[in-house]
Amino acid sequence: MLTGCSQYMTFKLGDELFAIDVAQVREVLEVCQVTKVPTAPPYMRGVVNVRGQATPVVDMRVRFGLPPGADTVHTRIIVMELELGGQPTVLGGIADSVHEVIELDASNTVPAPGIAMQWRSDFIRGMGKRGEDFIIILDVNAVFSSEELSPPGEPGVQAEELQLSMEPARS
Repeated sequence: MLTGCSQYMTFKLGDELFAIDVAQVREVLEVCQVTKVPTAPPYMRGVVNVRGQATPVVDMRVRFGLPPGADTVHTRIIVMELELGGQPTVLGGIADSVHEVIELDASNTVPAPGIAMQWRSDFIRGMGKRGEDFIIILDVNAVFSSEELSPPGEPGVQAEELQLSMEPARS
């Protein structure tokens, strides 16, 4: 359950409206050239250069079990700062569109239902209510946990493996 009043950035995947804590958002980028990474899981789109750092980018549609969508003029990369395996990690998530920063009071939020949901309940911090619409408030640390970013049967991705420098090697 959420407490107090918090700010969230909203975005869409398909027809669903999601929100993440604005404190975890570094920036929002237009979709640019994404460099593919061999043997990456299907939801890992690749890496992009964000201020000299190779930042891993996850296709959030695929991550949530939706069919992949074509990038449009509204598609954005949400660059987030997460905690993976106890390490701060920068990661990009591709969303169909990014909308606005909103403020939600705890009185306008409810816990996520445990059953009959299309989305995994352990990824959801709660459901925000705004007018007649519900907003799915994500726990991005759970969505992108090191165990969750690894293929089944393989060890978790370590935070240091995700933070690759794009600086040229020194001789």
